[in-house]
Amino acid sequence: MLESMIISGKDSLPIIEGGKGIAVSSGESSGAWAKAGGVGTFSGVNADSYDENGNLIPQVYKEKTRSGRHRELINYSVAGAVEQAKIARDIAGDKAPIHINILWEMAAAEQILEETLKQASGIIDGVTCGAGMPYKLSEIAAKYKVFYYPIVSSARAFNALWKRSYRKTSEFLGGVVYEDPWLAGGHNGLSNSENPLKPQPPFPRVKDLRSLMNQFDLKEVPIIMAGGVWNLSEWADWINNPDIGKIAFQFGTRPLLTVESPIPAEWKKKLLTIKKGEVSLHRFSPTGFYSSAVKNDFLNELEQRSLRQTPYLKEQTNEFNEKIEIGPRNRAYYVKHADKSKILNWIKKGFSKPMTTPSDTLIWVTLKKASQIVKDQIDCMGCLSSCLFSNWSQNEKGTTGKKADPRSFCIQKTLQRISHGISSIENELMFAGHSVYRFARDPFYKGGFIPKVKELVDRIMKGQ
Repeated sequence: MLESMIISGKDSLPIIEGGKGIAVSSGESSGAWAKAGGVGTFSGVNADSYDENGNLIPQVYKEKTRSGRHRELINYSVAGAVEQAKIARDIAGDKAPIHINILWEMAAAEQILEETLKQASGIIDGVTCGAGMPYKLSEIAAKYKVFYYPIVSSARAFNALWKRSYRKTSEFLGGVVYEDPWLAGGHNGLSNSENPLKPQPPFPRVKDLRSLMNQFDLKEVPIIMAGGVWNLSEWADWINNPDIGKIAFQFGTRPLLTVESPIPAEWKKKLLTIKKGEVSLHRFSPTGFYSSAVKNDFLNELEQRSLRQTPYLKEQTNEFNEKIEIGPRNRAYYVKHADKSKILNWIKKGFSKPMTTPSDTLIWVTLKKASQIVKDQIDCMGCLSSCLFSNWSQNEKGTTGKKADPRSFCIQKTLQRISHGISSIENELMFAGHSVYRFARDPFYKGGFIPKVKELVDRIMKGQ
């Protein structure tokens, strides 16, 4: 049985709400989780703000330049994070731990975190951070005297973080989140040496992490297991296990389906129907990371878009000897003889617009899809530190220096739309962990039952 422990300086059940992304873990849901006895974590990724009447403030960008829209995004982000922090604290009370979750690869992560912690002084107890190597996380957290929780997927990653910076502020290291890269939802920390199709069991990897942490005299710092966690009874051999040490568990998927969860009703209803195998681990994200999401029309279109892909040259060679002229200007592309028949077939089906990629290939899309891709790229507000889709970068030049990649998508646009119910969930990116199919199998949710957060927390603590 799990016993309470001190997390971020406060007595808490060692069950932590996963922070997740845009508007998916709010002040209301995280406040309820903390009030129920666990650690509430709200998303600090472009969080929502409200006017004096409690109405959502749409994140509309008025500036004409990317750099101008980037500044607007920073202002929206800080205002939203501070507001959600206050909502969570009002619900949870003073004695419960409240954490903010940010992504290190989100645009201006350091600036947004610093300003949020400054404005929400005394409200936020801890910062969870993944999606990248957040070396400066410890420095910022220590400056504002809050605890930090890096998300890693290997002992190797934590070793690099510790030796470069965390050893200097170890007193504020609240815990280390091990996120299983094959099971967790959203962006995953798979390295180039790991096979996305061959998952490795988490126990040996977490054992290695604990062994490393013990070398650094971090025996009392808990490891937080994340990704694939559903019932605590399934993790009984981890609890009080000397090879694992002090352990807590993070729940990302299950809190989605609660009364307090801010996701739209259509999304909640869909969660009750997903079958095993209907979550895809893919690499279409403009971050360049692998990520896990529900297979739907949105993902299917991305997959088909990349399948309609051929290498090309601008000059004829012995290998690239077939000339194709496209558009009113009859722009010439030279393709391989074996590809020409495929291209003509795609054109016949309406995929008549070629778009160049950074890989010296052409993808073939409809005129309507090409227009949408170009518009989304033009409308970029710089939501990532570096974006493959639009070639935005938060460096001085404002660009990666590479060609924008039409095989990807605007992640800000689709996550805002799905989280606020602006369009059908079939047409947007729906992040999910690989255990999401268990909603349909768990008798707790029979008949479409959606629990309150307190009911879910009570059930989890019973091991169910």
